[in-house]
Amino acid sequence: MKYDADEKELLNRIEKGDIEKVPFDNEHIKKMAGDSLDYLNQKKQITINMKQSDLDFVKQRAKDIGISYQNIIQALIHNYAHGKVELKI
Repeated sequence: MKYDADEKELLNRIEKGDIEKVPFDNEHIKKMAGDSLDYLNQKKQITINMKQSDLDFVKQRAKDIGISYQNIIQALIHNYAHGKVELKI
């Protein structure tokens, strides 16, 4: 395994016992975790051009199952981003 310079320095310091101990701050960790969750749940409005017939199809499917068409598009993009949907061109 290859290590960069910072990783090598850290490993050397750990092996020598030359590490600085810091107090465990549970509240700080909770805040960082909350901030991370907030970031992961942020939504960004975008504009997208697509074929009218595709949009009409998605809207009809959404109406049939009782959800918004935006939710279907969000789910498709999310699943693609996480490798659950494969794009075939």
